[in-house]
Amino acid sequence: MAKLYFNYSTMNAGKSTLLLQAAHNYRERGMQTYLMTAQMDTRAGQGKIASRIGIEEEADTFNPHEDMFEKVKARLDLGPLACIFIDEAQFLTKDQVWALARAVDDLGIPIMCYGLRVDFMGELFPGSATLLALADEMREVRTICHCGKKATMVVRFDSTGKAVTAGDQVQIGGNETYLSLCRRHYRDAFKDDTTPELPI
Repeated sequence: MAKLYFNYSTMNAGKSTLLLQAAHNYRERGMQTYLMTAQMDTRAGQGKIASRIGIEEEADTFNPHEDMFEKVKARLDLGPLACIFIDEAQFLTKDQVWALARAVDDLGIPIMCYGLRVDFMGELFPGSATLLALADEMREVRTICHCGKKATMVVRFDSTGKAVTAGDQVQIGGNETYLSLCRRHYRDAFKDDTTPELPI
């Protein structure tokens, strides 16, 4: 039975490496795959999924205005697929995630999404929030904070090394300006010694 999968983590946890390895395993057994990544992510070049350890592969791209159900259907019309892999899934829109769920249900194709869960302000990306709600199976790809605890947050630093507290949710490139941390050290980065005020 086809399922919608969401593999999520913070920055630099190896999501792209896992995606490329899984896709390779399918092809090694003679099964066809279809790889996609966000059009806006040009760090490795347009239409490429690349890992920090040096492996990469060509991929189709998606943008926020595309109907993902029709995109998947059009690719299936060209020939059978064993699985679809989507990198940078946090950049999917809510409607696009619903369209992917429909493709899984109606077209019977498994879709494996890989992406960030939260941004540098600790907020869910819209695509990730919808995947957390709709995915049949979820898996956390773990990485560690400098203290050795599991990293669940990411901090963005400015050119002076100060933690950024506001700005655009999306900033392509600049991996060196991000750091994955545990919640405690994320709070330390902002010198946050308070508990958020709860609504009455």
